[in-house]
Amino acid sequence: MRGRLLLSAALIFAAAWPSSHAQAPTGVVAIRAGRLLDTDAGTSAANQIILVAGGRISAVGPTVPIPAGATVIDLSAATVLPGLFDVHTHLCMSVKSDRDSGNYYFTTLLDPDSMRAVEGVANAKGMLEAGFTTVRDVGNEGHYACVSVKYGIDTGLVPGPTMQTAGRIIAPFGGQFHLQPDKPALATPEYAFADTRDEMRKAIRENIHFGATVIKIVVDDQRYIYSAEDIRFMKAEAADAGLKLAAHAWTPRGGQRAAEAGVDSIEHGPELTDETLTLMKKNGVILVGTDYLALREGGGPWVDRLKRAHQIGVTMAYGTDVIDLVPNGTRGTEAMRGIEVWAQAGVPPKALLQAMTSHAARLMGIEKTRGAIRQGQAADIIATAANPLGNVNALKQVTFVMKNGRVVKQ
Repeated sequence: MRGRLLLSAALIFAAAWPSSHAQAPTGVVAIRAGRLLDTDAGTSAANQIILVAGGRISAVGPTVPIPAGATVIDLSAATVLPGLFDVHTHLCMSVKSDRDSGNYYFTTLLDPDSMRAVEGVANAKGMLEAGFTTVRDVGNEGHYACVSVKYGIDTGLVPGPTMQTAGRIIAPFGGQFHLQPDKPALATPEYAFADTRDEMRKAIRENIHFGATVIKIVVDDQRYIYSAEDIRFMKAEAADAGLKLAAHAWTPRGGQRAAEAGVDSIEHGPELTDETLTLMKKNGVILVGTDYLALREGGGPWVDRLKRAHQIGVTMAYGTDVIDLVPNGTRGTEAMRGIEVWAQAGVPPKALLQAMTSHAARLMGIEKTRGAIRQGQAADIIATAANPLGNVNALKQVTFVMKNGRVVKQ
C-alpha cells in the first residue's frame, strides 16, 4: 500500500512539475542580464552578472567572474528583475461563472475541500509561471486547503510560489455572508465567527495551530463591525505569535477603525477618505487595494482611491483578489491584468514595481530574504523582453522565471 501511495505521489509530481525542473542546473549558475532592474530604486544597470548557488544570490555586478564549470543562462537581450508578489490571493477558490453566477458563496458550498486543494495546486502553478514567485493567501480555503498546498510547495511535491496562508477568516457573526436562521452553519468553515475577546483569541490560536502564517479579519460587511479596540486586541494576539494582521475593510467607517488600530495592512478600501489614508501613512499601515477589482466592478472608486493613495504617499503592496476561473488563461495571467488599473490611475511604473516587490516583501516580513536581486537574497528572478520601467505591460510577457535558484520557465 505504501509503495502504491508513493507511486501516486510520483505521478502527480511528474504531471504537475514543469519539465525544466527535471533539468534544473546544479552547482553555480551564472545569469547574464542585459538590463538589471533595482525595482526599489527604480533604476537599471546594463550588462550585469548574477551568480546563484544553493538557491541564493551569491554575487551581482558588471565584473563578477563566472566560475569554471558554471551553468550560464544568457538573458543578455532581456530585462531582469526580482520575482513578483501578489499579496491578496485566494488560490483555493475558483468561481465558475456558469455555475455560481459570480457568487463565491455558492462556490464554497459546491466545491469540497479536496477539489479546492486541487484548484490551489493548479492556481499556484499558474501564478509562478506568470512571474509571481511569492504570494500571500488571505483565506477562503475551506478547512485549510491552502495550508496543504503550501506544504506541497515547500516540500517540492508541486510547483508554486512561496506562500503565506491565513486559514479561516475571522469575522463578526455572519462574516461576509447573509445567513438564514435555520442554516447558520453555511458560513463555516470559510469564517470563524468571533464576537468576544475570548472568541477572537481562540480563533487566532486555532488558525496558528492548523498552519496559518498570517491572520486575516473582516472588520465590516455587517451593520455591526469591529471596534478599534477589538482590532488592536487581535493585532496584539497575532503579533505575540509573530504573525501579522490583515484587515478587510470595505466601508469608510471600517477603514478608519483599522487605520486607528494600526493593522499591518488594509485590504480593499475602495472608499477610504483622505483623512484615513493620511492616518494610514502616519501609522505605517500598508494598503493592499485589490485594484484589479476595477476591471470587474467599474473603475470609478478604485481608480480614484488609488490615485489619492499614491498622491498622499501611502505605502502600497500589490494584491489582486482574483477568484474567477478564466477561460484560456491562468490565475497568474489574470492576476497580472491588475497592472492595467495602476496605469489607468497614472501611478508611475517605479511605484507599481515597488508595490510588486520591495513593499510587498516588507508587508510579509521577508524583506531580508526576498523582493530584490542582491547578495544573500533567495534567487527569485524573472525576465521580460522589454523594460517594465518604460512600459509596465512588459510584465505580461514574462519569458524567464527562477524560484529559489531553480528554473521554472525559460
